[in-house]
Amino acid sequence: MTLLGEFALIDRLLKPLARGYPGALGLTDDAALVDLPRGRQLVIAKDAIVADVHFLSGDPPELIAGKLLRVNLSDLAAMGADPLGYLTVLARPLALTDAWLERFAAGLAADQQRFGLHLLGGDTVSTPGPLTLTLTILGTVPKGQALLRSGAKPGDDVWVSGTLGDAALGLRVLRGLAVTEDEALALVDRYRTPRPRLALGRALRGLATAAIDVSDGLVADLGHILDTSGVGAVLDASLLPLSPIGCGIPGAREAALTGGDDYELQFTAPTERRAELEALAARLDHDLTRIGNIRAEPGLDVIDADGRRLDLDRGGWRHF
Repeated sequence: MTLLGEFALIDRLLKPLARGYPGALGLTDDAALVDLPRGRQLVIAKDAIVADVHFLSGDPPELIAGKLLRVNLSDLAAMGADPLGYLTVLARPLALTDAWLERFAAGLAADQQRFGLHLLGGDTVSTPGPLTLTLTILGTVPKGQALLRSGAKPGDDVWVSGTLGDAALGLRVLRGLAVTEDEALALVDRYRTPRPRLALGRALRGLATAAIDVSDGLVADLGHILDTSGVGAVLDASLLPLSPIGCGIPGAREAALTGGDDYELQFTAPTERRAELEALAARLDHDLTRIGNIRAEPGLDVIDADGRRLDLDRGGWRHF
């Protein structure tokens, strides 16, 4: 099997993704040039996804490309940032075909147009191991207005956007969980196609005291806010927003608490901002749900509707 060489791959598939951003220099130099608007800070995030760890080898290449870009965009959303550009590294097994790469590049092209950013550079290498894809994303935020994990205060509400647990259930469907065809389509779509909440993140600047995207699981990610802010929380599991499809599937609440891959935003805000947040939810036509509150005492208690503490650790995904 004849494969595109490294430089032919760059010329044919990657250079078109850089067109439209002058600082990318047509991917002809060793680095890109980025001009920052006055009064804004650069926001940088990086994620890697690995075959059969973060996606299944048989997933459509277009959707793998979209997931790679979108999980990084979700990190920008959690900081309240606007996308600027990205760099990517593709570690290619030799068995990966040119046709697969063409579909992958097409997926990147579609999503970078959708979200308003360009490829700025990166690298292509071969690997004897599984397909590994790395993306570094750049964004900007007004100076001093980035959403951080460290600002939660005792008395704040804990909020979450959208619905939880569907992505984890979608992975279970791909691994054999029996559901109806309609349920399978909806749940697998949530797993394969994250929805980075960029508009919400921008709107939360000045409203939220702390924020994070739900990637490793609601409980684990709330734990990151608590640790960084030096506070504790009580989370009411009966208030978790489940989708109409997800709520009827066994294990849905566990998936919402610890499943991960939701890429919704979890944030804290003072109680006096409730009306503003409810108005924001209506303006963006996106559900926001209060699920708990911040306290001074360290630790996290997850309770049921009767106030009984659930025996649950922080769960969530960890690589090691």
